[in-house]
Amino acid sequence: MTVRKYRSVAEMPGARPRPPLDPENIRIACELSELAFALRPWHLEPGVSKFRSQEQANRHRVARERRQIQDRA
Repeated sequence: MTVRKYRSVAEMPGARPRPPLDPENIRIACELSELAFALRPWHLEPGVSKFRSQEQANRHRVARERRQIQDRA
């Protein structure tokens, strides 16, 4: 196996695409999900929230995401 040197990451070839419907794909996806949760776990507030409109629900979601970001900083 030869070793290739690249000047930048842009010159490096990308990962080969996975074959569709390969059972290995689900294992990789689950491992990536576990890694993402381990690196940055999410915390859901208990209960149900009701909104009068989609816009109000979107504003609530954005505000909740901002609070989570500020709490982690």
